[in-house]
Amino acid sequence: MTHEPSALRFDPVRLLREAFAAAVDAARPARCVPAALPAAPAGRTVVVGAGKAAAAMAQAVEQHWTGELGGVVVTARGHAVECRRIDVLESAHPVPAAEGRRAAELLLERVRGLGPDDLVLCLVSGGASALLPLPADGLALEDKQAVTRALLRSGARIAEINTVRRHLSRIKGGRLGAACHPARLVTLAISDVPGDDPVDIGSGPTVADRTTCADALAVLDRYGIPVPAPARAALQRGDWESVKPGDPRLARSEYRLVATPRAALEAAARVAEAQRVRPLILSDRLEGEARDVGRSMATLARQVFERGEPVRAPCLLLSGGETTVTVRGEGCGGRNVEFLLAFGLALGDCPEVYALAGDTDGVDGMAEVAGAVWRPDTLARAAAAGLDPAGRLSRNDAHAFFADLGDTIVTGPTLTNVNDFRAVLVLPVPAA
Repeated sequence: MTHEPSALRFDPVRLLREAFAAAVDAARPARCVPAALPAAPAGRTVVVGAGKAAAAMAQAVEQHWTGELGGVVVTARGHAVECRRIDVLESAHPVPAAEGRRAAELLLERVRGLGPDDLVLCLVSGGASALLPLPADGLALEDKQAVTRALLRSGARIAEINTVRRHLSRIKGGRLGAACHPARLVTLAISDVPGDDPVDIGSGPTVADRTTCADALAVLDRYGIPVPAPARAALQRGDWESVKPGDPRLARSEYRLVATPRAALEAAARVAEAQRVRPLILSDRLEGEARDVGRSMATLARQVFERGEPVRAPCLLLSGGETTVTVRGEGCGGRNVEFLLAFGLALGDCPEVYALAGDTDGVDGMAEVAGAVWRPDTLARAAAAGLDPAGRLSRNDAHAFFADLGDTIVTGPTLTNVNDFRAVLVLPVPAA
């Protein structure tokens, strides 16, 4: 296909927003859950679940399930939808709360006492780790809250954070799955983690865990995260070990991924193709410090703009994954806006490059904002407004920077979550 500059007939920012919307839509439970449902069992069907998409997933199950059905799911505040046969609870995210602890206890109660003819349908999506805070014996909820806050600000990767979560819990790391035995267990999951490893989606409440208490302790020590002395001693002794591969209680367990970051990026790519823009999916599993990833992406965008490598403009560079932010300033972080501000500063004056970065759940970090847009004139508008972009980045205050320019993206709860979405649009130099 030939891509001539004169043939381009679209608004760049609108294209970015439509690509983001398509990525989110591809992961909506109403679209991806029905086809993955198992056949009804001879006995009872109990639905349990947790995550930002859990209520919408439960609603999709109800709408396509003709047999007997009951259960309970917990979702983040503001993410509940109406269900008639499945109870929907709400709790806090990303720092766990007492409501989540009570919800976790209720999930365990609902699956106990089932028989081999019964079916447990577990619905897991991003956010489940924080929404199911059932502390290990001898650990207080306040301790888990403190550890969570520290980990979220430490720059630790999501796999490292979830390794700790699994070993400070009585429901994660396969423990919920073990409690379902001897019933059949089918987990439907929307992945929000790089690599789609089930053990890291919601900290793997229904799957076997290869990591150990020693691994969890190593993460805590690596990032200097304090834990109470009794908890450290329990980890050192291996008292809080998770369910391991080969455990017979998981023999009748099946795991089905119903939505992934890759599928979301592919949906965005189709939007670009419809406008005769070449899509290039770089990766669905980028990790690292958000600002470092932003600088690397700026280098790539300039290479495309100046040399036409590795793809010629017009093109859309797409990536997903989960970066991290080590919060050292007084700002609230937000890995997508931090990526975007670092990207723009490194890009500098490049008149034909636009970008969008957002979290597909509608919440970037601790702010009720999905992300933001970068335009070729962003730095000029910031200078005119008296803003200091480098200073804002150093203070982890990118949310305020984009808010001051009116370039934030606010979607509200999307009721799904396939993690970060980044799109960089590189246009050709206009014909003279």
